[in-house]
Amino acid sequence: MDFSLINNLIDPAILFFFFGLFAAAVRSNLEIPPAIAKFFSLYLLVAIGFKGGVALSASGFTSTAMIAIAAALFMAFLVPSYTFLILRKRTTPFNAAAIAATYGSISAVTFIAAQQYLTNNGVDFGGYMTVAMVLMESPAIIMAVLLAAIVRKQQAQSEAFAGVPVTTNSQKEPISVKSVLHEAFTDGAHLLLIGSLVIGYITGDAGKTMMAPFTDAIFKGILAFFLLEMGLLVARQLRQTQDLDAFLVSFAALMPIFNASLAIGLAYVLGMGQGDALLLAVLVASGSYIVVPAICRYAIPEAKPGVYFSMSLGITFPFNIVIGIPLYFAAISLLWS
Repeated sequence: MDFSLINNLIDPAILFFFFGLFAAAVRSNLEIPPAIAKFFSLYLLVAIGFKGGVALSASGFTSTAMIAIAAALFMAFLVPSYTFLILRKRTTPFNAAAIAATYGSISAVTFIAAQQYLTNNGVDFGGYMTVAMVLMESPAIIMAVLLAAIVRKQQAQSEAFAGVPVTTNSQKEPISVKSVLHEAFTDGAHLLLIGSLVIGYITGDAGKTMMAPFTDAIFKGILAFFLLEMGLLVARQLRQTQDLDAFLVSFAALMPIFNASLAIGLAYVLGMGQGDALLLAVLVASGSYIVVPAICRYAIPEAKPGVYFSMSLGITFPFNIVIGIPLYFAAISLLWS
């Protein structure tokens, strides 16, 4: 089998992503109506959650599944920790906390693209990796809220020590982890993914047969349309990167490779299969641009959305979709052989 970068680039869905970039670059009036774009997003979450649940129903929660899920949770706590330490001296502490949450979380669309890549090339992967994806959302959010709370406390102590009047930010009531987690778990997209996973698990193969015309037959076409919309969105977001300095741009491009390398090494040590290893690498290498940025606006209002949103959507997302997925699998194939 040929897992070259060229093969990934000529996938119709990826080509539609490039077409979206081109259309926005030439300032075409091409657009996907928001309601339809929202439907595409919800459809993909239903399809991937349901299929993951069906696969999990067939395999069960084996030791292999538990190891993969534990590895994902470990990385979900580790990534935001060292990301914050790297960034706290290069940007504001609040920006660092929000970026740490963004990169500690995941991109469901990148995960779906990686699954499609594996399917196209006949590589098996476990349905439990969808469970891992769902569970990786919350640790990053918890870490971000805690880090922001620590920063606020340190700032308040510094101002008090220096005799400076307490600022508005310092006087703010602490935002509870409970309220933030409630918002995270009841977010429509997150809840739909969990619900679809559970329904797929309950109905199993019988449900798979009944839902096949919806979850399988039209999946590739919907994914292509959605990536067209993402191409349009990414190109427009790239015009709004004035808040990013050279370091943050480099971070957004290089951090996925570093994070994926750690995940691949961990997967190798744990004896995970190649398909599962790629999905773990993609989960760890990606950054959230939907759930976490929305929550950070509420939980860390001091951070600039133009910074963490532009980094994850404008730079990291297209890198992973176009280059990252085949690059990570090439490394996995070499290491596993």
